[in-house]
Amino acid sequence: MKLLQHTPDWNATPPEKWREWQLTQLREYLQHRVIPFSAHYHRIFEENDIQPLDIKSLDDWSHVPFTSKKDLATPRDFVLVPDEAVLRHEPGMIFTALLHGRDAAKERAEAEFRPILLTSTTGRSSDPVPFLYTKHDLHNLDISGTRLMLAGRSQRDFKHVNLFPYAPHLAFWLAHHAGLGFGTFMLSTGGGKTLGTEGNINLIDKIQPDILIGMPTFIYHVLREAYETGRHWPNLKRIVLGGEKVADGLRARLRDLASLLGSPDTHIMATYGFTEAKMAFPECVGQSLEASGYHLSPDLGLVELINPETGEVVPDGQPGEIVFTPLNARGTVVLRYRTGDIAEGGLTWEKCPNCGRTCPRLLGPISRVSEVRELHVDKLKGTLVNFNMLEHLLDDQKGIAAWQIELRKRHDDPLEMDEVHLHLTAEPGVRESELELAVSRRFHEATEITPNGLHFHSLSELRDQLGIGRLLKEEKIVDHRPKTQPDTANVALSS
Repeated sequence: MKLLQHTPDWNATPPEKWREWQLTQLREYLQHRVIPFSAHYHRIFEENDIQPLDIKSLDDWSHVPFTSKKDLATPRDFVLVPDEAVLRHEPGMIFTALLHGRDAAKERAEAEFRPILLTSTTGRSSDPVPFLYTKHDLHNLDISGTRLMLAGRSQRDFKHVNLFPYAPHLAFWLAHHAGLGFGTFMLSTGGGKTLGTEGNINLIDKIQPDILIGMPTFIYHVLREAYETGRHWPNLKRIVLGGEKVADGLRARLRDLASLLGSPDTHIMATYGFTEAKMAFPECVGQSLEASGYHLSPDLGLVELINPETGEVVPDGQPGEIVFTPLNARGTVVLRYRTGDIAEGGLTWEKCPNCGRTCPRLLGPISRVSEVRELHVDKLKGTLVNFNMLEHLLDDQKGIAAWQIELRKRHDDPLEMDEVHLHLTAEPGVRESELELAVSRRFHEATEITPNGLHFHSLSELRDQLGIGRLLKEEKIVDHRPKTQPDTANVALSS
């Protein structure tokens, strides 16, 4: 079973044709690959008495149960394990065996189903979950990686440097396959943990790349260090970011640093991806510097937005939690997967005003459901604090070079109230007293609380605290309270 013939054009297909095609592809995929070969979904569809051919609309599809991270406790149940007897009787396999022999048919089946690569979730909030890829999946990774290049208006003679750390995680491998799929030069440095900051800077000095790809915090750290040590990088045309949120303030700071390094026209381009999708979705590069949304691949996956409280699908253009279903994956497969991510601007099928493509787009910013926490200011009243908003607030605040939010106990006593501490590094020339006043005021306006403490550090000290170059994802929000604390915690706040 392959993608249906006449797959719509990613660049220019009208929404109504995409929707019809997706439903047809979904039924085929469920009937011939997922339900027969996935232990988990064979059971789910049988228990709920759902037949693939009964799914004639997205409303029908909305009755299929969600999958969440807690369901992945037994990852093997989500791997497509084919029944050889079933495969042997498929017309495509029979045709291959007749024309090219049984060995060719066996090779075809192995290319589709044998796992040859493993990535995993980062394991920040739970144990890492492995996701298996087959050769079939790697081809899809080439496709989604190529689209990242196309959206970013890369060229085959450009030189690309991949600063994501070597790790079994999607970001590194997607950048790698973007180079393979597009057929361009891609140098992977392994990030800070492999070569260190100085090693990366020296290598970029020699290569003089057109495009840098990596984690926002690490790239900011590299650009700033390069500027402070007198480097000159005049060829930079794009900085492609993934793995973290990208606030407008951070985009501006990266553009400023690129300009100081000799590249005043560098475009900052974010991507949004997650392990369970086995792909990422890019912003595009056009005439405008404004973000125009994350361009989806509707031939490879179906995206829905739901109300996180009710689970109901929300209309286009309304904010909602991102739910993902692959349409052509092998290896590990999850259907209607709840990401816990909120697309604040909703889902749109309107033509992109920046690049003109008609594929659907997710409009940001993207925030996490889990980053909205209830903090009790006293025994009677709780305050909901949106840490997503705080991240953007701190990234957008002029004068901050780096920051970290820390949750801990008053007097380090497990029975005491919780405290929120903010660690900061000021930009050169910025007075710490003025920055402390501005940050405290904005923090209180956004959350109705005031940090228990603001602590200033040198940039090198805070880089170490954040784990830049050492961790896969920098620790922007750290919780140093005992792990046994409940989700709803008593928080002591400064007056």
